[in-house]
Amino acid sequence: MKLVLLSGGSGKRLWPLSNDARSKQFLRVLENEDRERVSMVQRVWRQLAVSGLAASSFIATSRSQIEMMKSQVGPDVPLIIEPERRDTFPAVALASAYLYSLKDAPLDETVVVLPVDPFVENRFFDTVRRLDGVLSRSGADLALIGVAPTYPSGKYGYIVIRPEADTALEYRPVDHFREKPTESEAERLLEIGALWNCGVFAFRLRYMIEWLERNGWPIHYEELARQYQLLPKISFDYEVVEKSRRIVVVPYDGYWKDLGTWNTLTEEMPNRLIGKGRIADDCHNTHLINETDIPVAILGLSNVVVAASPDGILVTDKSASPRIKDFIDDNQTPMFEEREWGWVRVLDHQRYDDGRIVLTKRIGLQEGKNLGYRMYPNREEVWTIVRGEGEFVQNGNYMRVKAGNVLHIPTKTLHSVKALSDLEIIVVQSGIAAEPDHAVELYDTWADVEKHCLKI
Repeated sequence: MKLVLLSGGSGKRLWPLSNDARSKQFLRVLENEDRERVSMVQRVWRQLAVSGLAASSFIATSRSQIEMMKSQVGPDVPLIIEPERRDTFPAVALASAYLYSLKDAPLDETVVVLPVDPFVENRFFDTVRRLDGVLSRSGADLALIGVAPTYPSGKYGYIVIRPEADTALEYRPVDHFREKPTESEAERLLEIGALWNCGVFAFRLRYMIEWLERNGWPIHYEELARQYQLLPKISFDYEVVEKSRRIVVVPYDGYWKDLGTWNTLTEEMPNRLIGKGRIADDCHNTHLINETDIPVAILGLSNVVVAASPDGILVTDKSASPRIKDFIDDNQTPMFEEREWGWVRVLDHQRYDDGRIVLTKRIGLQEGKNLGYRMYPNREEVWTIVRGEGEFVQNGNYMRVKAGNVLHIPTKTLHSVKALSDLEIIVVQSGIAAEPDHAVELYDTWADVEKHCLKI
């Protein structure tokens, strides 16, 4: 059995902490058993390890999330790279081709697809493990997990079971699906035993490979990746699940929650306050998450979320928080990014009348990590080391650097730095706005820099 965790999302629903560079699953607002702050993806990967499933698991994600995924889960996390974001059907199709052509998975291999950020108990993964046997015993094309609802919610999709289903079986035949009903419709769905659709489904690899062949698509990963932008941009539910005739669902009666909005996420946060600030005693069910260095005070407000980051400030009633997805600017540039080697925080971004831009940012490198050996064709930089020590290479010339050093890096100058201790640098980058500022990178490891770039 192979597990594929889908890690997509545009980062809008938990703005301003989430953005295009840091989707919701990467926010470190939960806690593990050691009371350390962890993200949703770190939590679920730990649960997979405890359940003995991590060794057979893969994460399907876009190129923009590679560094953050490696930073949070580990440098060796098995990734299936999507060339671009195109919804869940293209992601599942590409993952299937990857398992078949690059991992030599047999056609009768069971593939289980699930979101990367479910908030569940560990025993949920015992139910995931059962899907392999359910496919065999039921003869179904697809096997789903349905969560026993605890209240009539209009936020979730529902799986409606056939009326004649044998409730003594571990699985039930699916009759149809109902997406986000009204509250009164949800009450009726609960009365007939419908289940919440938690986005987990399983199939034999043959099922998707034959689908690709039948519809004229490549079954090899590299070729399908080259044609990825041509795949229909649609959810797997609409393209495949709702068109399948033989579907069964396995009921799960344990704890499950979608932490996709501020009101649901804060229900699972152990601390009302993260970051600088204070919440007055007359505030009830109020949360403050502050990633800035500016303290925030909240007085006399209940059932409220206040979230502050370099990207912006959100103040919202919890019940209204899901509306933020349709309220923010789609073109906003992320002001904070987590990288495999550390982090980047934009401090200032100015455009001048003469066409110049000046971008000021603070970057942090973890001890032992390094930037790639790179150059900017149209940008020059000035670095000020403000913390720590490191090794710096510029056009093959080596020097040790420490707090207080100022380095000038002209355009088209190859350079890299490695942190000997946690290193922080203020970077001022300037150039012409109309010219691209993409870096040209020769090597990404320090071993390659030492081998190929240092002057002897």
